[in-house]
Amino acid sequence: MSASLAFTLVFALALVAGLLVRFWLAARQVRHVARHRDAVPAPFAGTIDLAAHRKAADYTLARMRFGMVEAAWGAAVLVGWTLLGGLDLLDKALAAWLGAGLLQQLALLGAFSLIGGLIDLPFTWWQTFRLEERFGFNKMTPGLWLADLLKGTAVGVALGLPLAALVLWLMGAAGPLWWLWAWVALAGWTLLLQFIVPTWIAPLFNKFAPLEDAPLRERVQALMARCGFAAKGLFVMDGSRRSAHANAYFTGFGRAKRVVFFDTLLRQLTPGEVEAVLAHELGHFKHRHIARRMGLMLVLSLAAFALLGWLSAQAWFYTGLGVRPHMAAPNDALALLLFMLVVPVFGFFVSPLMARSSRRDEFEADAFAAAHADGADLARALLKLHQDNASTLTPDPIYVGFYYSHPPAAQRLARLQGAAAAAA
Repeated sequence: MSASLAFTLVFALALVAGLLVRFWLAARQVRHVARHRDAVPAPFAGTIDLAAHRKAADYTLARMRFGMVEAAWGAAVLVGWTLLGGLDLLDKALAAWLGAGLLQQLALLGAFSLIGGLIDLPFTWWQTFRLEERFGFNKMTPGLWLADLLKGTAVGVALGLPLAALVLWLMGAAGPLWWLWAWVALAGWTLLLQFIVPTWIAPLFNKFAPLEDAPLRERVQALMARCGFAAKGLFVMDGSRRSAHANAYFTGFGRAKRVVFFDTLLRQLTPGEVEAVLAHELGHFKHRHIARRMGLMLVLSLAAFALLGWLSAQAWFYTGLGVRPHMAAPNDALALLLFMLVVPVFGFFVSPLMARSSRRDEFEADAFAAAHADGADLARALLKLHQDNASTLTPDPIYVGFYYSHPPAAQRLARLQGAAAAAA
């Protein structure tokens, strides 16, 4: 068996196996949530009413079914790009039009991104104006949705095109260790984005106003002082323009860090609950979860570039995925695209490890919040956010283990109650 055919079979088996696992997990989640739809779990019986519980179940079921269709379509599109020759056809057409060189390679990356975006567009529209609208979460108008799409495309081109050109140039000019220099460029670009996104990019999509609630601002500043945390400012974002979902987050890096509250969050939670949610986010920083995740991503990206450096020189990597590499012209853009298409197929099987690590971090952040704010406030905030975001209280345990980056509400509340009892 040739190396090309062997790789084709490995890729096809991994794709089919991944899709079957996705469907099996989704089916488990659907059955488990539907089975518990008509009874509020005992720990929540006094705080969550049956109507809210049923809404969360119905929302979860709708999202799962939509996700199954989307996964099947994504697999079909992937096969179309690779084994059925779609990427090869696009590459040859652009080469015949533009000739060999950097321009043709950039055009290939751009055309692939444009076509992929158009293919995904109906799903994005349906999710926003059908699924989210059905459950009362969507606040976007078609005009705002279109404006976001156009601005997002423009920002993607402005930020992505220079980086793509640099990486392609390094692949052709930096010798056998091009992948190391490309990784350095990507790492530097990623760090740079931590500074420019909060100041220049995010305001293109949302309005950020200083937190004007003086008592809440003083309370938040006192919490940050107790925790030894400094931020450039406290801001409220108009998240309600797009969704009823609530959130709070930190953004930026170093002295450019900002604390951002969704306006929906401030409407739903009391000041004590807001403080507890913020204390949870501070816990991530104090336990160095953010730095550790960023470091891990940099290490994984270095390994990925090293692997790409080797694969890009193997003819079977191209032919095994339905592409005929150029004999007298660069194949760098092809290698990049094929690698980006293939990595998620194999990476899917290690995603539970990342999810497990994330859940552990969430428990640590909860414990930090309970120690530096009011654990009861955090528990009440978690309940409100689960209810307002229609998060199911009865997920399938195996589905949780594979996918959930945050522990289920029941587990988080049990940990908080246990910690409070131990401290009493």
